[in-house]
Amino acid sequence: MSRLMPWSVIGLTLLPGTALAASIFYAPPQPEEDSPTFSGEAEFGYTQLSGNTDSQTLIGKSRLTWLTSRYWTHTLRGEVRNVSRNEDTSAEQYLISGRERYDFDGPHYLFGFARWEKDRFSGYDQQFTTIGGYGRQLIDRDPHRLSLEAGPGYRHDRIDGDENNNLGVIYSALDYQWTFSEYSHVRQEMSVEATDANTTSRSVSSLTARLNSRLSLRLSHEIKHDSDPPETADAHTDQTTNATLLYTW
Repeated sequence: MSRLMPWSVIGLTLLPGTALAASIFYAPPQPEEDSPTFSGEAEFGYTQLSGNTDSQTLIGKSRLTWLTSRYWTHTLRGEVRNVSRNEDTSAEQYLISGRERYDFDGPHYLFGFARWEKDRFSGYDQQFTTIGGYGRQLIDRDPHRLSLEAGPGYRHDRIDGDENNNLGVIYSALDYQWTFSEYSHVRQEMSVEATDANTTSRSVSSLTARLNSRLSLRLSHEIKHDSDPPETADAHTDQTTNATLLYTW
């Protein structure tokens, strides 16, 4: 079964303070001197088709970020996705995560995050992951920005109709952004979580173009691949394509 979101999904994102696109890194870059103490975002998209085919697509994302000093960044994030076709659900996903980031003087930082996710058609009843490690901002000057991070972790898999798994994780991630004009930028994010049982890879590619001082258009394509999912999983790879309207203030 394919879980490809149609391009007709249009979302509305509200980003207080600075524009913080939803990210597999779960936390924004190192705060600037004038960054707000508290900021957040909410994204919502919904489409409904009727006639020869009846389908509904719902996507919602939110994130809250607050600073307790120029060194500490705290983030909470939630997501929900649901796709139905002719009254049959073909995708149902939930995610909740929290993350801590501590920045040193210079391009180095430490991080830790915990993530709970549930995907009805992945073969897992639910998964809980916690990871900590080291990150480095390799490039931080216009027009390019590049950061890498890595570390060990732990994952608990609750599998439908099978024994639960407790696994050690080796995690690595990359976040690259190219601001090629005053109004547009391209972003590529990738992460890999490797265990003895399987490897989970995530990729988010996006293009953001500012329409005016408040509105931007974001086109994105997300890929999640599980090298060895449970036998009850519908597929190894999920893909999501979005066209999102961003509103900032």
